[in-house]
Amino acid sequence: MRLPVILASSLALLIAADSVRGAPQRGGAAASRHRVIISTDIGGTDPDDFQSMVHFLVYADMFDVEGLISSPYGPGRREHILQVIDKYAADYPNLRTYSARYPTPEELRRVTKQGAIESAGSAGVSQPTEGSQWIVRSARRDDPRPLWVLVWGGIDDLAQALHDAPDILPKLRVYFIGGPNKMWSVDAYNYLEQTHPALWMIEANATYRGWFTGGNQAGEWGNKAFTPTHIAGRGALGDFFTTQLEGTIKMGDSPSVGYLLHGTPDDPSQPGWGGKFVRIWDGRKTVFDRLTTAADRVEAFGVVEFALPVPAGMTEAQSARMIVDGRIPAVGTRAGGVLRFRFSPRDAKVWPYVIRSDYPGLDGQSGAFTAGPPPPERTSRASAVHPNWWIDDPDADAAEGVHPGAKNLNRWREDFLRDFAARMARARTPSPRPPRLNH
Repeated sequence: MRLPVILASSLALLIAADSVRGAPQRGGAAASRHRVIISTDIGGTDPDDFQSMVHFLVYADMFDVEGLISSPYGPGRREHILQVIDKYAADYPNLRTYSARYPTPEELRRVTKQGAIESAGSAGVSQPTEGSQWIVRSARRDDPRPLWVLVWGGIDDLAQALHDAPDILPKLRVYFIGGPNKMWSVDAYNYLEQTHPALWMIEANATYRGWFTGGNQAGEWGNKAFTPTHIAGRGALGDFFTTQLEGTIKMGDSPSVGYLLHGTPDDPSQPGWGGKFVRIWDGRKTVFDRLTTAADRVEAFGVVEFALPVPAGMTEAQSARMIVDGRIPAVGTRAGGVLRFRFSPRDAKVWPYVIRSDYPGLDGQSGAFTAGPPPPERTSRASAVHPNWWIDDPDADAAEGVHPGAKNLNRWREDFLRDFAARMARARTPSPRPPRLNH
């Protein structure tokens, strides 16, 4: 009497395996394996990196994983990457039955490196780190393929790598989850933008929000419903995923992986699971030589720089910090007669600030500025300085609420979540077929 049930279960497993095996055929990753380094602030200020690391590892057979770098703002460290690899190790016996290309846990541990822990300051670069040196080593490897650096956290290690080895620039393809990460590593970003304008870069300041904002949120595809329906109980990785953000999906860094799985990676203007983008425009940086008021306007996701005259009587031993929005410090750096503060506003709103200093003439001085969307006459002209730099589509039709470009991503929500769910099934149940190599 149980035979029909057994047959039905076996058939279901075969269908699930086929759907997982077939899914990547829709994207560019099946045609050419990408070399990938991930730079992440996992374990630091943003817990959704744990979710995105789980997502990446169940797709690890699709890539040549050349590095996993801890590049935090705050407390995140290499050990937090290793924590997820330990969960992967528990599921590896099942995963490898689907593809012989899944890297071994030990291979992943060997390429896991510690990156920058402290800010390099206004210069944006300082001393080499294990992470920055690993980027250089990988980029210089004798391999004709480009090296994709997916930046989920601070961009400091990438900046340091290019400072130390500018020859690697033509080999790099960068997908930067900007927004808050740009805000916390604005000096490194400023260094890259000013010193390496030819860098091939996707700067996703808001498009990434389409992974968890808008799109089909009905039933099992909702942010809260998806995890108990499709992730919980799917191996050690699935159970670990459910412990993050109380099981609510965010996975804000996963669009960088989705970009390589489904789309046209060589052409960011084409649609795909990582969004679609436009050429960046000029005029995104605003420099003030005075304190400002809310009447002063800057570009949201741009760079704001204050170059204030050093007050008479302020000594070299005295310092100053600008505290923006009551929480974000911008350390003042002296260069000649100028005291420089730098910041990147991630939201369109009024940003107040106050200066804290041991020089009484500066301490307590305050002001504000207003960040807003750039005018169409600016965005309509592609930059002549940054020929390979891409950014969120400013078209109003591509915005999800206040988030530019997010609809270019959330239109695929059910597709990329359905594919992820099928991948997670690998962690729970071995394949009924022999493993094969992905090409």
